[in-house]
Amino acid sequence: MKRNKIIFYVSTGLLTLILLFSVYMYFFKHEAVAKMFTNFGYPTYIIYPYAVAKLLGLMAIWNSKFTTLKEWAYSGFFFAFILAFFAHYMIGDGGQMTALVALILLIVSYIFNKKTQQ
Repeated sequence: MKRNKIIFYVSTGLLTLILLFSVYMYFFKHEAVAKMFTNFGYPTYIIYPYAVAKLLGLMAIWNSKFTTLKEWAYSGFFFAFILAFFAHYMIGDGGQMTALVALILLIVSYIFNKKTQQ
């Protein structure tokens, strides 16, 4: 059981670092992110709400009381990372590896979250 918790905390912690860096970029490097979103063909007005959604998703994942919200957060991040992978891949900016690492960390976090709840 201790091994499962360690794996959960390490994977979720690394995932959190990636997402917090992303949120930092969205709030404090808005011009660079807006340019990237324009290259993707996405509207720039979703940058701030997307950053807030990432923060709320992280809070749901770390909070053990909200099991339904946690499932929704994992699901939302899963689809966001898949879409991010393909968006970065299609424009060829090299960002797809970060999305892939985040996706792997998310899956590991989800699996070991379930194992620690048993």
